[in-house]
Amino acid sequence: MALNYIWVGFFVLAFIVALIRFFVTGDAEIFGAMIDSTFTASKSAVMDIALPLTGVMVLWLGLMNIGEKAGAVNFLARIVVPFFSRLFPGVPKNHPAMGQMLMNFSANMLGLDNAATPLGLKAMQGLQDLNPKKDTASNAQIMFLVINTSGLTVIPVTILAQRAILGAANPTDIFIPVLIATAVSTLVGIIAVALRQRINLLDPVMMAWLGGIVAATGGLTWWIGTLEKEQVEIVSKAGSNLLLLAVIVGFIAVALFRKINVYEAFIEGAKSGFEVTVRIIPYLVGMLTGIAVFRASGALDCMINGLGYLFGAVGMNTDFVPSLPTALMKPLSGSGAKAMMVEAMQHYGVDSFVGRLSCLFQGAADTTFYIIALYFGSVGIRKTRYAVTAGLIADLAGVIAAIVLAYLFFA
Repeated sequence: MALNYIWVGFFVLAFIVALIRFFVTGDAEIFGAMIDSTFTASKSAVMDIALPLTGVMVLWLGLMNIGEKAGAVNFLARIVVPFFSRLFPGVPKNHPAMGQMLMNFSANMLGLDNAATPLGLKAMQGLQDLNPKKDTASNAQIMFLVINTSGLTVIPVTILAQRAILGAANPTDIFIPVLIATAVSTLVGIIAVALRQRINLLDPVMMAWLGGIVAATGGLTWWIGTLEKEQVEIVSKAGSNLLLLAVIVGFIAVALFRKINVYEAFIEGAKSGFEVTVRIIPYLVGMLTGIAVFRASGALDCMINGLGYLFGAVGMNTDFVPSLPTALMKPLSGSGAKAMMVEAMQHYGVDSFVGRLSCLFQGAADTTFYIIALYFGSVGIRKTRYAVTAGLIADLAGVIAAIVLAYLFFA
């Protein structure tokens, strides 16, 4: 029901704002722009997202099948079972979904979007196999989805690259604040869902794992801070891809050692890639079209202007307001948020406060509505329960953390 109200809300609010703008300014072109946005968005959902995703899905679901048949995924899953069994109490310890979720989280943390998506869809299908109510999100699916929407990324490769392209004096200077902001978003998301599901966060194993994640993040942050600019760029560009290549080669090597027909295992897993992509197309078209109309109507700009007025009225420093378009667009559209981040850096300066904060917003969380439409749509879930609310709570935590960190590091 949540997605239903949100989707309808996009169109209703967009229509109201467009009518007001028409009566105030007499500009009738706004209606044409809104209609054009529906065609553009629906075409983009298929041509720019679904079709390119098909090849990636085929490749990675095939590789995942090799890893599963070789036992490599299950081996990795056993390492995190003590933590995952408490975080996902409804998932049996030896279920394949444990390993699938681990692979998805690992790819996300390394900033490997192309690999993380098919791995995440595979994990969602594994959780759906355990779901007694096929049209309603289970507790495990909500926890898994919220961790994804929180956007935990250790190496924000694309943001660093974009800053370098636009001529930043030090493209990596946003690395540490992005890392902290996305860690805050993820921890808040986990805590919000855990409280709703009555998961014991004070369990010694949970405390040890969460504390270890914080310590590991802090340690990596400190280590990156000791490197020279050129060394950080090498770590960002080469480190994640090298680890990904090691996973692929490792899966194949273990499969060969166990005398598994690697090619047949790949083909068997790859066949489901096209089927999954076809299933998600209607969900993508629906959600992206609603977002496009909302944006084309000027409703998003009205929200930003209104927030700026409110913050100024209570005496707050409003230096961060011009960067809010990236924060508000991020839960709706990754490509839209990226475009706004680039526009902010081009307009205000790549090393300006607004330009840097836009980068923090881009890295602090992920595209909540897109991920919900993609992941839940792939398994036919229509009743999302509190997944949207929990995802937006994580997003808000990331936004607040990003603003605070921007003032600490760059003001």
